[in-house]
Amino acid sequence: MSEPDIDALAARAAELSAALETAGDLVDPAVAARAEHDIAAVAARLELGADRTVVALVGGTGSGKSSLFNAISGLAFADVGELRPTTEVAAACVWGGDAEALLDFMDVSHERRIQRESVLDADRERALRGMVLLDLPDHDSIAVEHAQQVDRLLPLIDLLVWVVDPQKYADSALHDRYLKALARRRENMLVLVNQADTLPPAAGERVRDDVAELLAADGLPGVRVLLTSALEHTGIGEVRKVLGEAVGRPSVAVRTAAAELDAVAARLEPATGRGPGELDDPERATAALSRAAGVEAVAASARSAVAAPAGGAVASPEPPADAAVAAVRDGWLARAQEGLPARWAAAVERAVAPPDRLGAAVAQAVAEVPRPPSRSTTGWRLLIVAGVLTAAAVAYLVVALLAGLGWLAAVGPAVLALVLAVVLVSRSGTVRGRDAQAAAEKYRAEARERTAGVVDELLVRPTAEVLDRHRTLRSALDA
Repeated sequence: MSEPDIDALAARAAELSAALETAGDLVDPAVAARAEHDIAAVAARLELGADRTVVALVGGTGSGKSSLFNAISGLAFADVGELRPTTEVAAACVWGGDAEALLDFMDVSHERRIQRESVLDADRERALRGMVLLDLPDHDSIAVEHAQQVDRLLPLIDLLVWVVDPQKYADSALHDRYLKALARRRENMLVLVNQADTLPPAAGERVRDDVAELLAADGLPGVRVLLTSALEHTGIGEVRKVLGEAVGRPSVAVRTAAAELDAVAARLEPATGRGPGELDDPERATAALSRAAGVEAVAASARSAVAAPAGGAVASPEPPADAAVAAVRDGWLARAQEGLPARWAAAVERAVAPPDRLGAAVAQAVAEVPRPPSRSTTGWRLLIVAGVLTAAAVAYLVVALLAGLGWLAAVGPAVLALVLAVVLVSRSGTVRGRDAQAAAEKYRAEARERTAGVVDELLVRPTAEVLDRHRTLRSALDA
């Protein structure tokens, strides 16, 4: 598996932050605030570079973290409380070079920093060069600010070293609040069962195996567990070896940042659900709403009126029934909200117009469409010409017979005129049928176009805006 790229991670952090901003209050504010805080911390940590490996000793009151800190560093720097064994403020020991910018960012007091290497060490500390070792406050302290310091610093740690004592290693606060929640970072964890000198010789291995089983149940199989004793210096050499291996691996800080961004994305998963939902076919909503407004009835009456020889009455559109509009809107929402969490689903419903506004807009749009004509002008004219020809033929026949013209001379022109009249009548029917179809289709098309504009304005665009915001967040989480 290739190492995460620092630039790619910085880009991902920026994308997540931008997506959260786009989502706004559609993500629970408390969840969003925590995510934004952690993303900002990761981004700031990446800006400091990846040439340092930050290791933290994390544990509860009385676990012996500070004694281990001193034993690992070889310096009596961290506070070791005998009557009140509590670490109140983070301490840091730096191997090799300046780490002031990093420690400033982590808000470690200047009085609580120490430089480990000196000319007297020669190369004895070379394996740990580049490491920053932190002694964090007790996570289970009754002082709330201690736990807050731990929670603030955990996302910035490259290697988490959990220090437990033989009596409280199964503490539910440790397992439920921290270990289970950080399962994604198990490759960068080490667990030390400290104060092993207080255990009978045969009990140490059993305790270590028991801790390993608890870790596996927490979703942390394979995390290394070591027995240590700061008092007798038991296991300290092995711990320093593990720390040296961690420091020697490239891009530990980058992998930690990747794991933290993965954890942020995992916490945000419930805020997005299975969605986004999909936009229903706007044509379906347009057709249903135009029918509800009487468009089809108007078109049908226009077809009948224009096709009739003398024309007829054309129906008027009517405001769509409330139930019909509500049914269209409900169907639209059902498709759009499918798979969305409650906040997003509610946002979709708020975005689209309520039924009364939607119905009124459709009624107005359809009412503005010119009504079809009540008859075919061309067909009517052809009927008039046919009537005139028929009347002229009859008149000619009567006059010709009275004038004594021969039967053939009288009938021939009259028959010709009557035939022409019949042709015009037939043609009039064809023209009326064509005009009737054209009038109905023109009205239907214009009414649907106006209705489609209402659907786009009051259903499609508001829904698409919410779903696009959801899609942006979903894409950032999947990156």
